[in-house]
Amino acid sequence: MTSLYSRELEIAQLAVQRASILTKRVFHETSKGTVSKDDASPVTIGDFGAQALIISALKHNFPHDEIVAEEEATELRAYPPLRDQIWELVRTTSLDDVAAEGLLGGGIKDADAMLDIIDQGNSKGGKVGRVWTIDPIDGTKGFLRGGQYAVCLALLQDGDVKVGAIGCPNLPVDDAAPLTADIGANATDDEGRGVLFSAVIGQGATSRPLKAGALAEGRSISMKPLTDMSNASFCESVEAGHSNQSESAQIAQKLGITKQSVRMDSQAKYGSIARGAGDIYLRLPTSKTYQEKIWDHAAGDLIVREAGGEVTDIKGNRLNFGVGRTLATNSGVIAAPKAVHSQVLSVVQEVLGVK
Repeated sequence: MTSLYSRELEIAQLAVQRASILTKRVFHETSKGTVSKDDASPVTIGDFGAQALIISALKHNFPHDEIVAEEEATELRAYPPLRDQIWELVRTTSLDDVAAEGLLGGGIKDADAMLDIIDQGNSKGGKVGRVWTIDPIDGTKGFLRGGQYAVCLALLQDGDVKVGAIGCPNLPVDDAAPLTADIGANATDDEGRGVLFSAVIGQGATSRPLKAGALAEGRSISMKPLTDMSNASFCESVEAGHSNQSESAQIAQKLGITKQSVRMDSQAKYGSIARGAGDIYLRLPTSKTYQEKIWDHAAGDLIVREAGGEVTDIKGNRLNFGVGRTLATNSGVIAAPKAVHSQVLSVVQEVLGVK
């Protein structure tokens, strides 16, 4: 019996896996550049290439769905050498992925068609209809240094997340592998690394090894039962500009958490706590005006909730993905097992002075 969203899940998993393989090729084959996206740096090449592959797969299978994606191709049109470099990666990655070709479509015709496909991620989003949201490389700096990054895709229907997939090339395959304090520093895709997380609303969350070709067998994942807060570990962003780390330390102290925080880039944090490698993810506001982007949280939000967790902002509200390209009505993110989420939320509000 075919379950609800089974086709969307299969396409999402295969598209994220293919795009993740492209990003790995970029990391290993391309000379390292700056983080700037106006040059031929690896992050530029990887972002555009991954987005082209994912949108191409979505448009082949769901031509009427809208797409919210991070990149647009204006600079590639103005700089043909960069366009051609990205096109060669996209073309060869598609050719190598024969196992998925029938499901993801016959590939992109040429470099100009690739640019048109990249630009189809320009939807404004909203709470009506089916909208996919893509982050082709989440965790730019993690990607560049060989640390944690993720390729992220989610389907929203009428503003609610229904399907999520996250490719994490540098996380351990072993769901039981504990998070270590240095996991965000240098974790390149050696043997035993590379995970594909996924979830469908109401159907639980899954992890599987990330590999070329057909999907590997998946395993059900769930958050770790947390009975003693002193044994808890929490994840936060590497970059201080992304989350207030001094306030996180105060919160951990008040909760009785004694372990050092694990700092890592990208939605790999959501995947890590969903499978019980970590327990809590805090992303505390650093600015009253900053708005989180929906592509940075949609897939992870669903995967954690389907693994037995709860995800809210610092006021206790569910993340609202139906107001456009940003989480304009939310501030911060708290993800934790359901049993302790209210306790974590209470301490966060105390430390931040939230009423």
